[in-house]
Amino acid sequence: MDQRIKTLHPQGKRGVHISGDKYHLVRIQMILALEEFGELTLSELKDAVAAHLEGRFDGSIPWHVDWVKLDLEARGVIVCERRSGQPQMIRLATNE
Repeated sequence: MDQRIKTLHPQGKRGVHISGDKYHLVRIQMILALEEFGELTLSELKDAVAAHLEGRFDGSIPWHVDWVKLDLEARGVIVCERRSGQPQMIRLATNE
């Protein structure tokens, strides 16, 4: 039976329970995309993940990317920069 993961939210709001298998698939693809491109908008990140998981993933890829992104942001794995009037930019956190 698939273990479920409760996601965290960077603002302390309630997360969701999602399939552990789906969480890990999306997480891996998000990290690989950010390692390759450095920084992406949320739309670009969703497209990159979808390009790798399309046809191999049962469910909404954009929905899962949204929740995994929030969880990774809350855990300090990624940084999301919100700029006024511009798309949010997402990158991997560094240990500076």
